[in-house]
Order: sequence, then structure tokens, then C-alpha cells
Amino acid sequence: MALRSAREATGLSVVALAERSGRARTLIHRLEAGGDVTVSALLDLLHALNLGLRLEPLAPPTLDQVRQRFGDMDEDADGSGPPHG
Repeated sequence: MALRSAREATGLSVVALAERSGRARTLIHRLEAGGDVTVSALLDLLHALNLGLRLEPLAPPTLDQVRQRFGDMDEDADGSGPPHG
């Protein structure tokens, strides 16, 4: 769940989340825009939203995810092109 969606679901404004988390509004705006923040800042915001972070083992990507990410970059349109390498 994206931070903005979580914030909006709780009815909090950026100002209210900043006050509740002890973090600056600019940090919240940066994170909601896809910018980088420190892990401690992220954890403070999640805590203020009553959310947690779960770590799980990574699974290999599905074929659809690979196709979406890489498309047919190295093959002819019909897939018969020679391998590159």
C-alpha cells in the first residue's frame, strides 16, 4: 500500500501526519512522490499510521513480470532472432 493511500485512508492530512510522526512535511511529500528517505523516517511514518513493515524471502519473478520489465528487447518481433551475448 502506498503511503499516500494509507494516509488518505486514515483521513490524515500531510500536516497531521507530520505532527504525529515528528517528521517534516517535506519528507512526506518527497516519499509520496517516490523519493528516497531514510529507513528510520519511513518507520516513523508507518508507526504514525499504525502500519508495520514485513520482511519476506524474495520469490523469482513470474514470466509476466519478466515480460513486462524486459519485453522483447533482444529478440526479433517473432522471437526467432539470434541470442545476443
